[in-house]
Amino acid sequence: NIYVGGTGKTPLAKEIFAIMKSLRKNPAFIKKPYDYLNDEIQMLKETGKTFLFKDRREGILSLINNNHDVAILDDGFQDFSIKPNFSILCFNSKQLIGNGFVIPCGPLRESLSAVLRADCIMINGNKTKETFEFEKEIQKKYFREKKLYFFYSKYEINNIEKLKNVGLQFETNIVVLDSKIFDNKTFVVSGVFDNYSRNELKKTIELNGGKNLSSISSKTSYLLAGDKMGPSKLKKAQDLGIQIISELDFITMLKV
Repeated sequence: NIYVGGTGKTPLAKEIFAIMKSLRKNPAFIKKPYDYLNDEIQMLKETGKTFLFKDRREGILSLINNNHDVAILDDGFQDFSIKPNFSILCFNSKQLIGNGFVIPCGPLRESLSAVLRADCIMINGNKTKETFEFEKEIQKKYFREKKLYFFYSKYEINNIEKLKNVGLQFETNIVVLDSKIFDNKTFVVSGVFDNYSRNELKKTIELNGGKNLSSISSKTSYLLAGDKMGPSKLKKAQDLGIQIISELDFITMLKV
């Protein structure tokens, strides 16, 4: 996943297990043993052998030592200590990438360019105009030299009435990640940043009530300064007594 959750990766892992068994392989799952993952762990254990290790590399070695020949991980796309043979990225057709921002400003664990490490994409839900445009955007922006394959699936909850009877809520309001914390504040964004592009930062400012300026003046509230920023712009901000903040300072302000 590069999305925070709800994309159907655990059901997909179970389906891959069944496919591997039909091919006469001996697959097993690898999962980290954290309490908040108990539901997913139980789902995997009901399907097949599941190795629980905090270090996924140790889990793979244990899997091999127990005569399994396929390791299935339903998480770990950001774990660069392992070298997968095949990577599938999962998305939900209703959310896709949300507002497109990385945590804490949005629902992504890393930027969308991470799709470059994927071998294919699985979208949980129906194919719609929005998912078709999503496919086109990914292909055009990141895969001009080769084709990235998209697949669709749909998972349905079993015993849904039983779950409703015990009080589980299935509908909720979607909250837009914005606020008025930058109301009446103006920003100049300049330089190169580690986690976000300048456009992403500017959009976040506007979503939270702020205004972007193209040049520094006495009306500027903050200079959001990244690497390789022009020295003249920095000096002008210092001369005018404008508050200069880093990307980390900006993220901290959003959390307040």
